[in-house]
Amino acid sequence: MTAHTALPANAPAFCAGMFHFGESWPNFQEYGRSAAIATGRKAIPNPAAMEAVYQTLLMADALRYCTLQICAAKSSGHPGGFASSTEAYAALVMLGHTNIVTEVGHHAPGFYSAMFLDCSLEEMGIRDMNDMMARFREQHGLLGHLSGAIPGLLAPAGPLGQGQHFAMAGALLHPGTLFPVTIGDGGFGEPYVLSAMKHFHFAYPRVTNYLPVLVWNGFSQEHHSMVSLMTNDEMIAYWRAHDFDEVILVDAKNFDDAGQEGAYVDSTRFSFGQRLAFMEAVLTGMAKAADGALGGRHTAFILKQMKGAGVHVLGAKSHNLYPKDTPDSPEIKAALECRALSPESWALVRENFLRAGGGPAAKTAVTEQVLEIAKLGEFPLEDFALGEPVVPATAMGALVAWVGQQDPRFVVTNADGNEASAMKNINDALKIRHPTEDPLYNQQPSGQVYEPLNEDACAGLAAGLALLGSRSLWLSYESFAINGWPIMQTVAQAMAELRRKTPSTVCMFTAGALEQGRNGWTHQRPEIENYFAAQMRNGNVFLLYPTDANAIQAAYEYAVNSVNKSMVIIASKSPLPVRLTMTQAREAVRKGAALLHDAGTGNRGTVTLAVTGDMVLLPVFAASQVLEKEGYRVRILSVINPRQLYRPADVAAHTVSEADKGFMCDTDFHDLFIGEVLLGISGGTSGALEPVLLRSRARQRDVLAWLRGETTATPAELMAFNGITVESIVNKIHGLDAG
Repeated sequence: MTAHTALPANAPAFCAGMFHFGESWPNFQEYGRSAAIATGRKAIPNPAAMEAVYQTLLMADALRYCTLQICAAKSSGHPGGFASSTEAYAALVMLGHTNIVTEVGHHAPGFYSAMFLDCSLEEMGIRDMNDMMARFREQHGLLGHLSGAIPGLLAPAGPLGQGQHFAMAGALLHPGTLFPVTIGDGGFGEPYVLSAMKHFHFAYPRVTNYLPVLVWNGFSQEHHSMVSLMTNDEMIAYWRAHDFDEVILVDAKNFDDAGQEGAYVDSTRFSFGQRLAFMEAVLTGMAKAADGALGGRHTAFILKQMKGAGVHVLGAKSHNLYPKDTPDSPEIKAALECRALSPESWALVRENFLRAGGGPAAKTAVTEQVLEIAKLGEFPLEDFALGEPVVPATAMGALVAWVGQQDPRFVVTNADGNEASAMKNINDALKIRHPTEDPLYNQQPSGQVYEPLNEDACAGLAAGLALLGSRSLWLSYESFAINGWPIMQTVAQAMAELRRKTPSTVCMFTAGALEQGRNGWTHQRPEIENYFAAQMRNGNVFLLYPTDANAIQAAYEYAVNSVNKSMVIIASKSPLPVRLTMTQAREAVRKGAALLHDAGTGNRGTVTLAVTGDMVLLPVFAASQVLEKEGYRVRILSVINPRQLYRPADVAAHTVSEADKGFMCDTDFHDLFIGEVLLGISGGTSGALEPVLLRSRARQRDVLAWLRGETTATPAELMAFNGITVESIVNKIHGLDAG
């Protein structure tokens, strides 16, 4: 990295470290004499006024310059995609709409540049361009992809196809505030972007205050985008087919006076007059789009401009920088010199950024304050009698219904399966949100149960609501959860970094593998449990296996009352015997495990059976009777909250906000998991048993767990196929004891 220019005497202090400064643009004295956003105002008064257009274009080039310089400083990062969107981003800011999210993680340097220019990054000690370059793409700095932990930014971005969920959640929670979301045409092929918005609009027809902004630049990361050959009319029709009332498209090609070939052009190559004309079209079009979205019309805005507009190279080649791309590289240097602003222009850009939306996003964004939510008080837990057969899912459903009745903003999401999961009581109480009112199906336009037939949309809204400060619950079959889990993982990591408290994401995955025998392997995919288990080491992810109907109530209470965590509950929808009192269950959920059975004596030594799950306890208890007759002392332990059974050093709890460090101490663990032989048993996968196996002092240890799915008539037959039977448990103990 080479510094090229000393800071001019009249340059603002935040410009320290900028490599190049330019001359003021033509007519600066006329259109740049004072900020277009007046003192005490949050937005420009007239988007067609020439001073507003002029200064919005200045802001667009300022964003381009900062984006390219910080990327070049590290010879890394992604400048091209954001560069083609800067006119749209600047227009939103000048119009006072600064609660902006994106689904494009590669736009990170552009969003960071915006937070730099509005002073938000001063919250993390970034005050000038030298600081920006030093902290870009560094730990404890500005991550390569967007993080919601960065001051002023509402949500993370990295995996494509997620941003619209955050915008819709924000719109639902904050009526009257616009939530624009930028969407790249490269990621437009992600399967659920438009369908998610269409279902949301049918469910919440009056919630239109989110504004998708398609950055249609013709390219993806390394090639043309799949929609690059669509005509403008076809693209508009595509959005209209997804229920958008109004689609406003501004095509840079219509303003080109530089003779550029192809459907996609670079507006920075236009004459200055045409650049202003293009900027005016974007600014006035965006104003119309924002007014429509805030006024009850389902609106989208599309900016069509070549990827890499105004930076070092065009098309997909502008997407990423490589080691050869330094500030002194001819293409980078030329682009920076071309985009460089005068010191007076930088001061003007900063002034507009500081006033837009009422101040720096770090002070004004909706996520910079803890959202006030309804107080719940004591949960109405029902203490079922020991031995009583009760459906765990139904017991939890009663609590979910109660939470929704206490908290009108609470939303349950499920891909049309509450009734099939023995949780009809949720639908009875909270109603499915649906435009067709039908009491037979519990459908009501004002319901609190959101049911798109799409796990991504279910997980997306639930995760978005939790991240932005409201309670939610995602319910699914365990076998289908993988289709929605990526956004939950994204949000879990974001919550680990947040500087504020927010309700945890809470999920319950029912109809586990053992209950889906007749449906075959398509419904028997518990392998996702190992995914969850691996995430337990993150520091804020908890995988809960309630033992019975009492334990699932305790687990849900525990999850709802937690903050900044990801809580995953795995349970059955079949009647199963109650094995813990409510008092025991509540203690065990927090502690990590519970003793369900202890034979007390045995002349052949002590065998500990450590079990995750509920239905799988049936063969375990039956096996214990056989083993006890053979002279073993058998102890059966229910591993309910395995994350608490790790050792503190195993988990990154010290790195996360609102950390739970209530790990079971060594003394308690070894008092609980005693015995010469330890056998871990799971009706699902074995990953959750890792902390038990790591800490156990048993002479012999082994595991019985899920192998794969098969079509069977009964759960017992399916367990037998997977080697989880009384006979296999007994034989395994014999083999371990002999060893």
